Amino acid sequence: MRQHVNPLSQFFQLPLSLPSKNVLFKKSHNPIHLDIGSAKGEFLMELAIKNSDWNFVGLEIREPLVRLSEKKRIKLNLNNLKFLFCNVNVSLDEWLSDLDYGQLKRVSIQFPDPWFKRKHFKRRVLQKNLINSIAKSMIKDGEIFIQSDILKLFESMTNTIDKSRYFNRKDLGDLSFIDKNPYNVNTDRELFSLKKNFPIYRVMYIRNSLLFID
Repeated sequence: MRQHVNPLSQFFQLPLSLPSKNVLFKKSHNPIHLDIGSAKGEFLMELAIKNSDWNFVGLEIREPLVRLSEKKRIKLNLNNLKFLFCNVNVSLDEWLSDLDYGQLKRVSIQFPDPWFKRKHFKRRVLQKNLINSIAKSMIKDGEIFIQSDILKLFESMTNTIDKSRYFNRKDLGDLSFIDKNPYNVNTDRELFSLKKNFPIYRVMYIRNSLLFID
């Protein structure tokens, strides 16, 4: 399966109208965990099994992976989970505006495509507009969890979030990074990196009380 798609190509710049939470979930007012770049979906499936009082949404730009994840989700009869195809930097803001105030509690962005060349940095998923959309929809104490095994990409992600001023890094005392996934569930890439003894850089951000200014 093709590993990379160009999010700036004309096809992925077409905005999609994503189904509302009332269409996606029977218990539509439950708190939401949004996983951006859900890949094969195993991470969210395990979380959804363990947390029936939460709703989980996986967003993925590679449509074949969404179809694969949905087949597995349906087989597991997970009604508190849904996988959707979209370019989050084009289609997410409108969907977030439909949520109840404070319903978005957690966002995770894990091992996104690195796009190593400087001229391709604008293709990276974590952009200023995405952070602003999340900040606008999340009240105080909401979480953003990010991780990567590529330090330069991780630094780019943290710089983008830090500059927004709407999120503070969770106090870790003398530690610079979280030493394990806080949800006690590993992604496929995380398991691969652990097996290869690659360093993994993780940090949790907490939404502060600064009001969003459009």
